[in-house]
Amino acid sequence: MSTTTAGIAFLASLILALVLVHVPLGDYMYRVYSGTKHSRVERVVYKSIGVSPGVEQTWGVYARSVLAFSAVGILFLFFFQLLQGKLPLHLNDPGTEMTPALAWNTAISFVTNTNWQNYSGESTQGHLVQMAGLAVQNFVSAAVGMAVAVALVRGFARTRTGDLGNFWVDLVRGVIRILLPIAFVFAIVLVAGGVVQNFHLHDQVASTLTGSEQTLTGGPVASQEVIKELGTNGGGFYNANSSHPFENPTVWTNWIEIFLLLVISFSLPRTFGRMVGSTKQGYAIAAVMGTIAIVSLSLSNLFQLAHHGTVPTAIGASMEGVETRFGVADSATFSGATTLTSTGAVNSFHDSYTSLGGMMTMVNMQLGEVAPGGTGSGLYGMLILAVITVFVAGLMVGRTPEYLGKKITPREIKLAACYFLISPLIVLIGTAVAMAMPGQRASMLNTGPHGLSEVLYAFTSAANNNGSAFAGLTGNTEWFNTALGLAMVFGRFLPIIFVLALAGSLARQGATPASIGTLPTHRPQFVGMVVGVTVILVALTFLPALALGPLAEGIH
Repeated sequence: MSTTTAGIAFLASLILALVLVHVPLGDYMYRVYSGTKHSRVERVVYKSIGVSPGVEQTWGVYARSVLAFSAVGILFLFFFQLLQGKLPLHLNDPGTEMTPALAWNTAISFVTNTNWQNYSGESTQGHLVQMAGLAVQNFVSAAVGMAVAVALVRGFARTRTGDLGNFWVDLVRGVIRILLPIAFVFAIVLVAGGVVQNFHLHDQVASTLTGSEQTLTGGPVASQEVIKELGTNGGGFYNANSSHPFENPTVWTNWIEIFLLLVISFSLPRTFGRMVGSTKQGYAIAAVMGTIAIVSLSLSNLFQLAHHGTVPTAIGASMEGVETRFGVADSATFSGATTLTSTGAVNSFHDSYTSLGGMMTMVNMQLGEVAPGGTGSGLYGMLILAVITVFVAGLMVGRTPEYLGKKITPREIKLAACYFLISPLIVLIGTAVAMAMPGQRASMLNTGPHGLSEVLYAFTSAANNNGSAFAGLTGNTEWFNTALGLAMVFGRFLPIIFVLALAGSLARQGATPASIGTLPTHRPQFVGMVVGVTVILVALTFLPALALGPLAEGIH
């Protein structure tokens, strides 16, 4: 079987699996977030944190709950890392201690669901921090994203009310009923596939075929690997991330990991459709996500298999930086999936990609990571783009735009526009400042267009809470730790505030009956319009920067 044929089969099987689970998982999540009964474990959690699960919250209270919970998580993880040398299961490797700037960057990174890593996990973070700090944030940061998405959907579904649900209930249910059960099952699957799960430190020594000794770093990898993908987190236990054989041993575990990082985000449109009372609306959103994803993944494979650009090539495709166990096609599919979502995990190094292949990873993030996007954040990002689309359509026919029975007034479109503009502002300003400072340009491994791409990629990844990187950039400096940390904070929480404000505004409206002038938002015409608006907005915003980076490199 040729490389191209195997790659097509790999991608087709992923699409089929996602289609098969779309309805059952989406319906299950609908029942989770719409149910009124609480389990005994959930009631214990609510009582321990002093929350009344029957009391709903306005958008402002919901937003303050999100911010307070996240702020406590950042502070806890920051001090946890600095004090880990005095705690059990620490590696005790000299010269690998966390500096305050690096601990700040890492704490923000995991709490914001970014998982940007300016350190080598196996030699810097002890097992206790990995389990009780980083892995915990992998669960709860994903649950926060789902909670915010559900709150926005309630804004569309409800009328004449200020209530959007209870953040603490949505958070707890997302963790206990969705993320934990799936993670438990697939952790066992990954262990069966050869992923490491133990408590060994740097005490395992193996003799190689040449007679030398090699230290093997173990740890609780499988339990962290599964939620790393399922929650679209992306932070690896090892520095090599999912290209490391202890994290991702075989082609079929590679398939499992890609499936996990896509499955919840591609199923949430079904949940959305059920909650607003129209499964057709859910299918339309899923169709937009699927269309963008298939085009992106196809282009990623084409650019890598065609081996165009300045990267060394071999045997008909760009193999430098690619793990031979997976090959070019499966690696390109992984890179597309991890940047179309907010995962950021890697099984190959994007800095080694062809100029146009590397560009696709950036474009995927610059689209807003909506195809299907992060766990929860992909759905609310796509719904924002749907709101912008109906506004544009309304301008074309001279009518007040409507979506799902709600009028899109100046207030709603201002909130949607602010949501969309946050990420480009952070990316372009951050990149411009870094490139204007000689000291920060020194962090680039490469000069010229590829060097610009490394910096542009870093701020694109941070602002969109992705976490992957062009590995040529040295990010572990005080300036980049601080700047990228700020990009992650603003890129995560400012959009969430605008989303919840929009949800509150929509929930207070009454229902507007559909009329002859209402744009049908469940037909292929609307799907095409949303895809077009998404691509055009990104092209207008980022094309000049891309022209100076990967496009210039590709033309050279």
